[in-house]
Amino acid sequence: MPEWLIVVLGVVAGLVVLWLALIIVLWVQQRRSGGSVDWRAVLRLAPDVVRLVRRLVADPSVPRATRWWLGGLLVYLLSPIDLIPDFVPVIGYADDAIVVVVALRFAIRHAGRPAIERHWPGTPEGLRSLLALVGAPR
Repeated sequence: MPEWLIVVLGVVAGLVVLWLALIIVLWVQQRRSGGSVDWRAVLRLAPDVVRLVRRLVADPSVPRATRWWLGGLLVYLLSPIDLIPDFVPVIGYADDAIVVVVALRFAIRHAGRPAIERHWPGTPEGLRSLLALVGAPR
């Protein structure tokens, strides 16, 4: 087996293990929060999350680093290139979800929960589901 192929396979295996570890961590975090996530509502959150991120990026009261981070999230979500292609079952969409959760956790820590609540365009139930999903403090 060529050396370059071993390196590529090692990198791919490492990424898969990393993403699986992140999925497990998020699942454990969700279970610790009481399992209060309504998964049907989570599936309907995508348009609201995109509008939330866009509003946070446009808000000058949100710290600049947070706006850059969230702008990068928008670019990543709108880009046809993913870390793991969406045609790969389960993990293909899980990588997008993980990136969104990590970026929103960063935003909550740096911009504050009030900024998230102020810019949330959806229902109160949707906001509660999103906050539970990202493990936001109460």
